[in-house]
Amino acid sequence: MCRHLAYVGPAETLGRLLVTPPHGLYRQSWAPRHQRHGTVNADGFGVGWYAEGDPVPARYRRAGPIWADQSFADLARVVRTGALLAAVRDATLAGADAEAAAAPFATGTWLFSHNGAVTGWPGSLAPVAATLPPEDLLALEARNDSALVWALVLARLRAGDDEGRALAETVLEVAAAAPASRLNLLLTNGAAVTATTWGDTLWYLTRPGGGTVVASEPYDDDPHWQEVPDHTLLAASGTDVQLTPLKDPGTTAPGPGPTDAFGSEKETRT
Repeated sequence: MCRHLAYVGPAETLGRLLVTPPHGLYRQSWAPRHQRHGTVNADGFGVGWYAEGDPVPARYRRAGPIWADQSFADLARVVRTGALLAAVRDATLAGADAEAAAAPFATGTWLFSHNGAVTGWPGSLAPVAATLPPEDLLALEARNDSALVWALVLARLRAGDDEGRALAETVLEVAAAAPASRLNLLLTNGAAVTATTWGDTLWYLTRPGGGTVVASEPYDDDPHWQEVPDHTLLAASGTDVQLTPLKDPGTTAPGPGPTDAFGSEKETRT
């Protein structure tokens, strides 16, 4: 379910990143090539981007399929940005939250997306949700698993965790409460991209002219696309990418304590 993409680098139009590529996110809404769950992403879409000099991103979201929105096609042709996060949605469960359920979710300078599903939702995460302040639960944008996962990530960010630890520890917590969940998370602050692979596909491309794309699947056949292994934390700037293995909460081998989601190996690629 769902496909998403983030970019940081030299300014580009939304269209060149999302619409123009032969297998871009626009086309992935009806013809994804690497999607493991679901076939059509027509239950909403969204894009968030950063204007020059403004750290707070703008968002454009709709409840219907991206291909049916002519306003977006025109917007994408002219809006330029050095950072964006976009997603097309295949809903896990039918709901009445319309565009509020579509990524990206946003607070302050952050944009967030979840590609996957929480098993046993909503009951499986009831104990985890109870750890959040009541005002955080009442402020959820939508009544779906992705919105709650974002609330868990956001609580860690507000507590002072960096982006990588906030994503990794949230994945660990949710995976322990709801085994077999798919938790590919994607986060940007406008300067860097942080992501996890947990049950679904993720790729990245460091472009020769500058800029890094992180996406559920390649938007073209450029041989420089690199697939990210499952159970990995990715941290990317406009020029380099760092991969760090994530520990499965069911792992019993010696290593970091049960609340530490990180493995011992790191790999940096440029």
